[in-house]
Amino acid sequence: MPYTNKVVKSVRPKVMEQAIELLKEKYGTEFTSEAVRAVAVELNTTYATLSKKLSQYKTSRGKWNLEITKQKIDELEETYASPSANPVAIMDNVNQTLIPEKDDTFVSFGNFSDVKKIIQSNLFYPVFITGLSSNGKTFAVEQSCAQLKREFIRVNITLETDSDDLLGGSPIVTGKQIGRAHV
Repeated sequence: MPYTNKVVKSVRPKVMEQAIELLKEKYGTEFTSEAVRAVAVELNTTYATLSKKLSQYKTSRGKWNLEITKQKIDELEETYASPSANPVAIMDNVNQTLIPEKDDTFVSFGNFSDVKKIIQSNLFYPVFITGLSSNGKTFAVEQSCAQLKREFIRVNITLETDSDDLLGGSPIVTGKQIGRAHV
């Protein structure tokens, strides 16, 4: 068998025009990869080659729109001006307090008195409170703070909580990460 050179298929401009015309006629201006595959077979070229040539019209994975090009999208993004924010009315004498309000329906239970004594002591004393969901753990601490007129800050801690979430990460100064002690 004689040696023959394999000819690599390429989409010439004329074939590209034919592909766009066929896609518009058969599938409209919006079409999927199935349409591109069908037109590629019809024009005797590969799906990969044709889809690459149609990349300027690609809107998402396996979807094209002949009316929207990346250039038009870029132009829209550049010219789009978001509306300015409406000015917020300055409120005089706004007092925000972290002291919760007392709830008359609260009934103390469990180790409430211990939690209240710890908060009343004004000492750092870590406490781990466990129990079933919606059992009143947070509400008990909140109400003990309300009774003692102490600030209450709630922080949800999960398995994904990292110390950086609570304490903050190490800042980067002049391209180098430094510890908190050096800030």
